[in-house]
Amino acid sequence: MTFSHFDNDGNAHMVDVSGKDVTAREARAVGWIRMSPETLTAIVEGRARKGDVLSIARLAGIMGAKKTSDLIPLCHPLPIAKVAIELEPDDDLPGIRISALVRTNGQTGVEMEALTAVSTACLTVYDMVKALQKDMEIGGIRVVFKDGGKSGRFEAQA
Repeated sequence: MTFSHFDNDGNAHMVDVSGKDVTAREARAVGWIRMSPETLTAIVEGRARKGDVLSIARLAGIMGAKKTSDLIPLCHPLPIAKVAIELEPDDDLPGIRISALVRTNGQTGVEMEALTAVSTACLTVYDMVKALQKDMEIGGIRVVFKDGGKSGRFEAQA
């Protein structure tokens, strides 16, 4: 197995995508933040002191996707065409389930942007309600769909 982010001498480098075709690319990632039922209720009822947790986390996720190449050293900066973040309260978790859809027309995929969007949204939820609960848990962050490019389509098993 070879890793594209290392050269023949084992040094890290940015992959050369200049020979790749510009194609439509899409990725979806998911994750969650688990919390107490009381913290979830405070979020849903809009009682967090810092403001509307879900709206601010949505904006943070969008910003995270746009800033991915600034955070992940070997990611290419991409012309992001769309970022959509969904935040769904889930009483069974209990917590918030977060998903991100990212699209571009480019020479490399947007999986990292989708993962960064979900991570940033989860971290923002934590930041906004940490005064209520410090032991929240973030997890399940993964790519569930990607399409476009040489490797084609991927859909995670349910």
